[in-house]
Amino acid sequence: MTATDPKVRAVAPQGKPKQRLGDIIFSRTSLISGAAILVILAAVALFLVGQSIPAFVADPVDFIGSPASFWDYVWPLVFGTLWSATLALLMALPLAVGIALFISHYAPRRLAQALGYIVDLLAAVPSVVFGLWGIGVLAPAVLPAYTWLSENLGWIPLFAPPVSGTGRTILTAAIVLGVMILPVMTAICREIFIQTPVLHEEAALALGATRWEMITMAVLPFGRPGIISGAMLGLGRALGETMAVAMVLSATGVITINLVSSSNPSTIAANIALSFPEAYGVNVNLLIATGLILFLITLIVNSIARYIVNRRKDFSGAN
Repeated sequence: MTATDPKVRAVAPQGKPKQRLGDIIFSRTSLISGAAILVILAAVALFLVGQSIPAFVADPVDFIGSPASFWDYVWPLVFGTLWSATLALLMALPLAVGIALFISHYAPRRLAQALGYIVDLLAAVPSVVFGLWGIGVLAPAVLPAYTWLSENLGWIPLFAPPVSGTGRTILTAAIVLGVMILPVMTAICREIFIQTPVLHEEAALALGATRWEMITMAVLPFGRPGIISGAMLGLGRALGETMAVAMVLSATGVITINLVSSSNPSTIAANIALSFPEAYGVNVNLLIATGLILFLITLIVNSIARYIVNRRKDFSGAN
């Protein structure tokens, strides 16, 4: 068989296929977009660090409220941010998973489509609307419940008296945050649950499992990385929420776990929004420094979530 044989020519290595113009434009646009995200993130980090340095070296006497040190000013804000976001996540995540399971595996098709549209619509509602709802509707409605909790469970530090007379407490703010992050987490969980392999579900049902047992054996394990990702996305929004918290929460800048008292910690984002218009000099740098702390908190939270998701994937692959 010679090199001129047709069979030899048929299997001869071909040259690199020529890319179409659309593929080239798409690939380069994607590369530029990905690089732009990193550049913007680095620029934001450099701005925050550069503008925060004066606050780290300034005399605390010049700060708002004359705290003993920079960290005495920041710690109550960090605590309020983490406390309110954690409460919101604890309330919203079980509801999000339950709603997503109902839409994906229990509701009739038409009802599931209608609920899906409603969830997507709630995700587009501005935070100011949620803040107005929290002030005008939620706070007065929960005030009797706060009074009952304080009278009957006041021995628990979470519900110790005195009770707020307006209902604008850290728990009210957390409920508003939970309602805000609920649609985002529900949408992510719903899409993940729908993608569960049908063969896994049918195999569980063929073994005699009920629908709920099938969900616990097939759907939830498959969707665990998506649940974690949705929870962290919701937590990130709760950590950075500004207007709704600033409108609802009656903050006094203290560190307390009491959920029904009028003495409430503030959050970093709300404190920046309320204090920035009147800030001047080193106080501007102080508020930017608190923004840097919030930036680091969200970065750490997302890094932990990414580590957990990757570890779950590696563990599943090993099995």
